[in-house]
Amino acid sequence: MKNDSAVKQIRQAPPRKPLAKDVVVVGASAGGLQALARLVGQFDTDFPAAMLIVQHMAATASSEPLLHLLQRTGTLPCKIATDGEKILAGHVYLAQPDHHLMISGERIAITKGARENRARPAIDSLFRSAAVAFGNRVVAVVLTGYLDDGSEGLVAVKRCGGTCVVQDPDDCAYPDMPQNALRLAKVDHCLPIAQMGVLLASLVKRRKRKQAAIPDDIAVEATIAHRVLSDLESVEELGEQVPFNCPGCGGVLWQMKKGKLLRYRCHTGHSYTAATLMAEQKAKMEETLWIALRMFEENRNLLIRMGAQGEAGPSHAERIGQAQVHIDRIRAMLKSETATA
Repeated sequence: MKNDSAVKQIRQAPPRKPLAKDVVVVGASAGGLQALARLVGQFDTDFPAAMLIVQHMAATASSEPLLHLLQRTGTLPCKIATDGEKILAGHVYLAQPDHHLMISGERIAITKGARENRARPAIDSLFRSAAVAFGNRVVAVVLTGYLDDGSEGLVAVKRCGGTCVVQDPDDCAYPDMPQNALRLAKVDHCLPIAQMGVLLASLVKRRKRKQAAIPDDIAVEATIAHRVLSDLESVEELGEQVPFNCPGCGGVLWQMKKGKLLRYRCHTGHSYTAATLMAEQKAKMEETLWIALRMFEENRNLLIRMGAQGEAGPSHAERIGQAQVHIDRIRAMLKSETATA
C-alpha cells in the first residue's frame, strides 16, 4: 500500500498537456536572444498553443544558452526539440544547431537537409512545414534579424490560411527581416514585442475559418525538405530552370515566383531568396578573389626566388611585373568590396 506522501505527490502532479491543436512558429536571427526572452516571458502556463522557435546560429553553437534564458524568463515548459516527439500544447520547442526544425503531422521532425537562405536551422522550412501540417491553425512570427529568411515562410502560411505577425522594425535591434517580411508578404499584424503576448493569445483562441486546400507547390517543397532527397521531377514542377548555379552544391537552379517574392531552388534542396542568393554569390566571389590573390603572390615570390638563384629567363622581370599587376588589381577589388560592405 502506498504511503500518504506518495499518494499526495501523485494527486498534485500537473496533468499532462494535450496535443497541440494550434501552433505559433517564431523565427529570429541577429538580436534574437533578447527578443525571444521578451516574447516568451509574456505567456502564462495556460497558453493553449505550442510554440516552435528557430533562432539562427552557427553550426558549432549550442541551443543551451537560449534554453536557459527562456526557462528563467518564462513560465512555459521549454526544451530543445527532438525528432519524432509529439507536439504538446503549452510547450516551447527550440531548434537544434545545424539541423532544420520542422513539423510532420502532429510530431516534430529534425533533419539535416540542405541549407535554406544560407541557414540551418532555417525559418522558412519551419514555417512552410507548419503551414502544411496545421493550415489555418498556424500563427507565424518574424522577429529581428538580417536579410529575409522567414518572408517566404510567411507567404506559405498566409496561402494556407494562417496568420502572419511581424515585429515592428522600429522595435528591432536589426530590422532587415521584419522590413523584408512587410515588403514581400501580406502581414496581418505589425507591432512591438511588448504587445505580442496578448495578441498571440487571442489569435490562437479565436474561431478559425474553414480550412482551404493546401497548395501543391507548398506541399511539394515541404516534402523535399523533410525527406532530404534529390527530387529533379518535383523541382521542375515548381519553376523554370535558369542559367545560375547553386552556391551550395554547384547544381542548376530553378526560379520560382509567388507574388512579389522571387526565389531559387536546386534539386538537392538548397533554397534562396533573390537577396540571399546575391549575398551568397558575393561571398563566393570574395573567396575566389582571396584564392587568386594568394596564387599570384606565390607565383611572384617564386619568380623572385628563382631570379635570386640565377634561374631567371629572358622574360623574367616582365612575368614578375605582370603578376604584380594582377595582385594590385585584385587587392583594389577586395578593398572596394570592404568599403561598400
